[in-house]
Amino acid sequence: MKKRIESVDILRGITICAMILVNTPGTWSAVYSPLLHAKWHGLTPTDLIFPFFLFIVGISIFFAYKYKNPSKDIYKKIVIRSLKLVGLGLFLNLFIPYFPFFQDFETLRFLGVLQRIGIVFFISAILYLHFNWRVLAGITISILIIYWVLLGFVLLPNGTLPTFNRAPNNWAMYIDSNILGKHMWQPDYDPEGLLSTIPSIASCLIGVLIGTLLDQLKNIKPLLLVSFVFLILGYTLNLYFPINKAIWSSSFVLTTSGWASLILAGIYYLVDLKNVKFGRIFKYVGMNAITIYFLSSFISKTFYLTKVSETENIHSFLFKNIYIQSFFSAEFSSMLYAITVVAFYVLLGYILFKKKIFIKV
Repeated sequence: MKKRIESVDILRGITICAMILVNTPGTWSAVYSPLLHAKWHGLTPTDLIFPFFLFIVGISIFFAYKYKNPSKDIYKKIVIRSLKLVGLGLFLNLFIPYFPFFQDFETLRFLGVLQRIGIVFFISAILYLHFNWRVLAGITISILIIYWVLLGFVLLPNGTLPTFNRAPNNWAMYIDSNILGKHMWQPDYDPEGLLSTIPSIASCLIGVLIGTLLDQLKNIKPLLLVSFVFLILGYTLNLYFPINKAIWSSSFVLTTSGWASLILAGIYYLVDLKNVKFGRIFKYVGMNAITIYFLSSFISKTFYLTKVSETENIHSFLFKNIYIQSFFSAEFSSMLYAITVVAFYVLLGYILFKKKIFIKV
């Protein structure tokens, strides 16, 4: 690669900003519907965010290890980075901003966003080091087909028919509840659960394959073609295996990869081909993506759990006294709070970039 592909950094930054935006509304009781996840089946703009990030992780893997050969040193770096991500995720789940500073282990959630990124990064990076793009494409297709067959057609151990719905006989929920028990996000399932992590690897591997395409790209036609193929396949498969983020369905992988490729193509055309000064502020966030995401999650949790009175925490105090105004709707006030939070982290990203501080996790 002759130069860094700016569109990838910009899309990464946009994705992190979107993560923060949907994670920190002023109040969860008043949120515009596009800023919420689909209740089960379906796809909202919010549902695109996490698969977009894994897609970008895949692109980053391609360029980071393009000239690397499998070695003890490379494996060590991959393992260390994966453990850092998992460790940061566990710390976020464990931490509470008051004595004894760590929550009860009996109900600790084991998995989460950073844990999934760490696991997916580890497996995808190892696969990339050992196989060419054709084999990786075969692995990706195999994951999507096998996952569909398992969740749709294989009987559960108790002999019941499987379902894609939120029910005990959903394979993803069945495995999570039987292995993780009380250590889940919800009593019956975890959106970053064990089984659904497998198809999320496919989201990352598709990113690796897109990285291969980007490395030789002269115009956006091939990328547009690929994005439309993914979208057609995803929405067609949706008729048989519903698009669903909670269980990371195969149709969800294809559809979100299609949208990610399409949006990347648009940014690539503007920034890398036409040199339009677009979205540079998001590039600053993208250069320290994990650091900014971790800080936003840590501070948000601290604000929610630190009381300023018997009835209010820092978060609710700020929202009530600054953002709730008679001339704003509840949803607008809630979104305005989230936008302010995003603006703070964009500013932080800009400061880190200008000071040439890049914290690699």
